[in-house]
Amino acid sequence: MSKKQRRIQIEICNRLAMGESLRAICAGPDMPDKSTVFAWLAVDPEFQRAYAVARAFQAETYADEIIEIADDATGDWVDRENRDGELERAFDREHVERAKLRVDARKWMAAKLAPKKFGDSTALRLAGSDRNRVGGETMEITLRLLTIAATAAERKIK
Repeated sequence: MSKKQRRIQIEICNRLAMGESLRAICAGPDMPDKSTVFAWLAVDPEFQRAYAVARAFQAETYADEIIEIADDATGDWVDRENRDGELERAFDREHVERAKLRVDARKWMAAKLAPKKFGDSTALRLAGSDRNRVGGETMEITLRLLTIAATAAERKIK
């Protein structure tokens, strides 16, 4: 594995963690095609671990964005000209519906990326067997270790 390839993998993981989609990342200049990323994931255990951590962090980013979008009332009300040519304050339903769609998309994605943390409670109850609880604890430990490994790998490259 070349240093350049590893740097690109780290950049992909960092951008994923910040909420960017893999599709958008791969569309950028000097970035590999999605099929190349998938090929790396198929054969590179270090990249697999870093990618898994990045996706877990991406769920956290989406959760933060949900609060920001929901709390932002900017654009909910606009000044519009009425029939008499006077300005009046009006509720912008389209803006509010777009914000709701943005929140719903992030909620759905966060639930898919981290179902135990952000999934529906019904799904969690169904998956709440003893085996899954142990697996969840193991997953948390694994994520911590992967974060440490990804940080170490990044330092090693620099």
